This record gives sequence, C-alpha cells and structure tokens, in this order.
Amino acid sequence: MRKFSFIITCLLSLSACTGKPSDKANTSVLDSTVTTQASKAPVDYVWPWLDSANSRWFYFNSAGLPFGLVNLSPDTEIDGAWGSGYRYNTNEVKGFNHVHAWQLSGLSVLPISTKNTLNKVESDYYSAFSHDEEIVKAGYHKLSLSRYGIDAELTATQRVGFHKYTYKAGQPQQIIFDMAGQFGPSKLEKGEFTQISDTEFSGFIINHPTIRRPRPTPIYFYIVLNKPVTKVEESVGAALLTLSPNQNTALMKVAISYVDQAGAKNNLQSELPGWEFEQTVNTAQGTWNEWLSRIKVSGGTEKQKTRFYTDLFHALQGRRTISDADGRYSDQTNPERKIKQLPLDENGTPQFTHHNSDSFWGAQWTIQTLWPLAYPEVASNFANSMLQMYKDGGTIPRGPSGGNYTYVMTGASSTPFFVSNYMKGIRDIDIELAYQALKKNHLPGGIMARAGYEHKTQIGGGLEYYIDRGYVPYPLNEKVEAFHTDGAGQTLEYAYQDWSLSQLAKALGKNEDAEYFAKRGKNYQNVFDTESGYMRPKGMDGKWLTPFDPNAYRVGFVESNASQMTWYVPHDMEGLSKLMGSKEKTIERLNNDFIFAGELGFTSGKSHSNETDERYRRIHINYGNQPSIQTAFLFHKLGKPELSQYWSRQVVQKVYSEVSPSDGYNGDEDQGLMGSLAVLMKIGLFQVDGGASIDSEYQIGSPTFDRIEIALSDKYYSGNKFIIETKNNAPNHTYVEKVLLNGVELDRHFLKHSEIVKGGTLTLLMSDKKPNH
Repeated sequence: MRKFSFIITCLLSLSACTGKPSDKANTSVLDSTVTTQASKAPVDYVWPWLDSANSRWFYFNSAGLPFGLVNLSPDTEIDGAWGSGYRYNTNEVKGFNHVHAWQLSGLSVLPISTKNTLNKVESDYYSAFSHDEEIVKAGYHKLSLSRYGIDAELTATQRVGFHKYTYKAGQPQQIIFDMAGQFGPSKLEKGEFTQISDTEFSGFIINHPTIRRPRPTPIYFYIVLNKPVTKVEESVGAALLTLSPNQNTALMKVAISYVDQAGAKNNLQSELPGWEFEQTVNTAQGTWNEWLSRIKVSGGTEKQKTRFYTDLFHALQGRRTISDADGRYSDQTNPERKIKQLPLDENGTPQFTHHNSDSFWGAQWTIQTLWPLAYPEVASNFANSMLQMYKDGGTIPRGPSGGNYTYVMTGASSTPFFVSNYMKGIRDIDIELAYQALKKNHLPGGIMARAGYEHKTQIGGGLEYYIDRGYVPYPLNEKVEAFHTDGAGQTLEYAYQDWSLSQLAKALGKNEDAEYFAKRGKNYQNVFDTESGYMRPKGMDGKWLTPFDPNAYRVGFVESNASQMTWYVPHDMEGLSKLMGSKEKTIERLNNDFIFAGELGFTSGKSHSNETDERYRRIHINYGNQPSIQTAFLFHKLGKPELSQYWSRQVVQKVYSEVSPSDGYNGDEDQGLMGSLAVLMKIGLFQVDGGASIDSEYQIGSPTFDRIEIALSDKYYSGNKFIIETKNNAPNHTYVEKVLLNGVELDRHFLKHSEIVKGGTLTLLMSDKKPNH
C-alpha cells in the first residue's frame, strides 16, 4: 500500500484541542461561514459525541483504532443492545468495557477509591461524571470520576487497551474488574481471573449465547500494571485490586484475544511493549489521521468538515477485528469451538484479518461503494474473512459475531459485496471458490433459506417458494421462529442479489448460471400490483394481501413499508418504470414522494426508536434506515440527474448535517452504513446498483465541498489520486450545469469505475438553475 504522511496538529498536546460539546446537549457546533483553521488535520475534526444521546452498544467509539479488536470507552448504560454503551444524556459511568461489538461485550473495569471490601463494592461502585471535565477524540478519552476524585484516561492499539489513572494523594488506589451480568447485548459470566505476579494477571469471561449469536463465546485478557498490587479480592463475578500507593498515577495495559490467554499476552507484546501513554495516544490519533486523510476536503464550513470527518470516522469502525496479531482466530461455525490459523505471507504476517460484522443488509449503497473506492484493502479483508468462514463452516455469512453465524436480517446480502469487489479489480481472493460459495447461498439449503436469526431451520427465507413461484409468500403459514419473514420485501432483496450473482457469473464465463440468475433477478415483477401501483405482499394462494395499506410498517416488508420498498429495484429501473406506466409517470411519482418525505424530514423520526411510531412510520422515503436510501439517485437511472442532485443535497442538509449529541443520523447507523452513505452523498458519488455490474458506474451527485481529493491505492489501482472540484458552489447551487473529466466536457452525469481509478480531475460547474436535460 502507498504510505500516507501528513502534518498532524493538536496531537502532541492533549489539552490543545479539548473538543468539548456546546453547553446544551441539543445545541449544534458553531457554524463558521468559512474555514478558519487551515492547519487542522482531518483527525482534529472528528467529534465522537455525534448522536451519542441515541447510542446503541457498538455505536460510540473513542479509545480505539479503525476496525479495532479493542473498543475501549466508558459505559453509562449497560442493559441491552439498544440504548446502551455511552449515552450522552446520562451522567453515571458504570465501567470501561474493552469490547463494544456486534452481539459481544468484554472485560469491564473501573478505577475506584474506597476502604470497603469487594463484597460491598461490587454492588455499588458506579460514579457520576461531568461533560465539562471530559475530552473525547478519535483514539482518546478522558473523564473525571467525581465520586472518587480520579482522572481516567484511555487509549488503545488494535488489540490492547491502555489506561492511565490519576488518584487523589493519600487515598486508596483500586481497580474493579466486573466480569458478570448484563453488558449491552451479552450476559457475561466470569470464567477465570488469575494472578501471575504482583503486576500481571490473566483470565477470561464468557459471553452467554443470545437469540442472535447462538454459541457461548469466551474473550481472554492479559493485564499488566506499572506498579505492584498489594491485595487481590475475588468473588463469583468480580475482582478488586488494591495498588501500592507509592505514586498517584497508575498505568494499566489490558490485551484482549478471542483465542486464548497466550494470544492476549502475545497481542500485548506485539503491539504495546512499552509504557509511553502520551506516545500511544499520538500514535492512535496519527493512525486515524492517516485513514481519514484518504479523502481530503476543502471549502465549506467548519461544521461541514466536522460532520464529514465524523461520518468517515463511523464508516471505519463498528465492524471489528477478531483475529490475533499472529493470525490465530476462534472458529465457532460448528458446535465445537476450534482455534485456527489464517494464512501467512512469506514474512509470517497474516494475509488478512478476521472480522465481526453486523449485517451487509444495505451495504450495497454504503460501505460497498466507499470501501473499494478509498479503502480497497478493507474490502479485500472482509471478503477474505467471510470466505474463511465458508471454508470453516460451509456458509458465507451475512453478519458474523465472534466466529459465530448469526443469520442477521435476510437474504444473501454479502453477495453484492463480493461481486462489487471483483468488478472493481479487488481480486486477491480465490474467486472460483468464492463463486461456488455465493451460488450455494442462493440455492436450497443456502443462507437465503434462513430468515433473521433462524439457526435451526431453513423455512423463514421462503427460498423454495421463491424459486418455484417467483416470490416469497406473506404470510408463510408455516411454523417458523425467525425475524423478518416479510415475503414481498424478501422477494425484492433476493431479486437484486440474484442479479448481482448473474453479473459475476457472466464475468467468469459461467453463461448458464448467468442466464439463470438474471432470470431470477426479474422476480421483483411478481410482487408488483398494477392496480395499486405498489409492490404488494402476495399470499400462499397467489392472491394479493387484502386489505392493503402501502404505508403500513412491516406488513410484508422488512423494516419498511410498500411505499419505501416499491423503489427497491436498483438493478432494473427500466423494467420498474414500464410496470409503472412510463418513465415520465415514474419520475413524477418519485418526485412527489420526495416532496412528501421532505415535509417529514426524510426520516421516520429523529432516531431508530421512533421508526415504529404511528406518526412517523408512514413516510414514503426513509433515510433513517437502509431499504430506501438509494431513492435520490434513481432519478439518474430515469434520465433526470438534476433531480438526483437536488434531492440528494436536500437529504444531506436535513438528515446528515447536524452536529450535536442528540442528533446525527436520524435512525439506525448500523456500523458505518449511514456514515458511509453521508460521505458518498457529500462527495457526490453514488452507485445505484452497488457497483455490481461490469465496469460499474458512479452517478454524479451534488458535492458539498469545493474540492475533494481521494487517494487511490497503488496495490489495486493505476492512478495516484482522483480529484473532484466544484466551481460556483453554494448551498443553493445544487445542480451540476457542466461536467468535465480532465478538462474534457462530458455529455453524461456518470463516471465509470475504470475512469476514476486511473486518477484525474472531475470538474463540476454548479448552478442554482435547474438544467433541462
């Protein structure tokens, strides 16, 4: 990979940039009209508090690295996957957990100062804190525990959490390790806590199974302190260490492994052998700056830059590493847990990393476009990780957790991800094996046959009905214990995924398969009701669901309604427009939907928890969840790019522009999906078909900034960088009047992937006048 080197400011002094939020939680960051601090680096713009009042367990991140195994941050709420983790509007710290991942939590610790025994402490040790004494950055978190008068600072490497505690002079110095009870999505059980020396400890905790993650999942730790422990107390679920009072500051390193205690120790020795806390903070921020600088923007306001780099920050996390530094990993695809080794290169380095991941449901319009463009090595890593799970357990996953299959959401949502990578030249993978694995998922017995969290049966996906009848019935009228058995919505997803697979088959010369899956890609037509003009659930008897309300939430449509999912035909807008009567009628209808949705802010309320409320869920287009986030760019496929440019800018302004703890994504961010979407809309590049077609196209939107510079990987692409520059840009100049590529005017409003990765400059002349294309 090309090495990136940048001038980093505000990194050497932790007090130089406090990054504090405004006094009121619902007040946004001051909006400057021009950039006033040209020396600020991308990392300095990251504002982790964004939308943190609406956090879920894996949402908030501070002391961690991109895709880090360790995700160290304070928890103010710990009960349940939703409404847990760091929640801005609560003022009590309940611990610093090292793992905030999809369906997983880890070792929780907190420095305390008390003369009580563990018996009393473990039921009452939480502490209040104030945001006024808090510093939060990418890679660093500092706060004061007011109950104890302790200042706590946190940072991390990829697999090691690094703690710095400053105690009051003359007061007891203790650390409690809480290893049992509910922590976010998981109920933890203490496995083992062993003292090795007066400064070293090791052990493990066990994540009990959940309805989503079926197998108990151990997480191991190795702890080293820079000062001796004088007393150790243990109970069934906790341990309390009393430290030597010889100095007021204590440093502690906590390495984590999904493999074993030896793996945790090796992770520490590999990544953090020394004790330089400030240097580790600087390294963490420097790493973040390098990643964030892959896309450099200029122009716009300070607020716009803050929001942009915070969006990009979210696009690079949530989906965590689970393999050790040496490439060992825990395989939980079968009943018996096994320790295995990732393939190594000639230098003994793992060829890729193994990952957790929430669903790839909706990824085709988000990370599936952003990662291959700016972070192709990440796209490669995740594809190889999923293919490794196929080798281990026989299925490419759609949302693995700690080596477990979860069967989260529906369909074969990983298929378009693999196809998009291949079409873009990211081919350091066994593509023949990958194709066979993907094809298996689309056939009886494959992952399409399983609906949400369906571990023991293969009914809820309705795949055999889909193959036989061309649609998934709703309701199935079969006993099934699964989520998201919403037949019309499943049919639409499967059709797009089938089409994606047909494109790969075609590229690989598998013409019979290509024809078969392309035909299945037309199955969306079987759930379009010409009388109502909507996609509509169809029962076992082949009759339309009656009565039918197109705005009824989750009645045959996955986390959406018919109004939203009628537009879910990203691979064949030509065919959809014919069903709707003509392109002109389709354009008019979609435009009217946007007008109506705009009156409601384009989302179902201000957070994911609002989505099921009657007053919000009847919206026609919802940019707070994945099923309809492609809609602004559908005008492109209907010959009206100017409407895509106008409405995409409107969505950005109303949904993805605020910077406050109480607002941010207006829905379900889902491990970088909405962060990625916001980034793509702000740089003005989008892929309606998820990039799954041969020499895929990027639709040109309405960029927010005057200049966007995307660094291109020399491992995968021939170009050095791709620049997007706008002329005459302004908040009301949403239309692209003229398109030039390397100085040559184009008569189209899209680019080929092959054009972008050669490098060059795209110049867009912006206007407030609607073009007449």
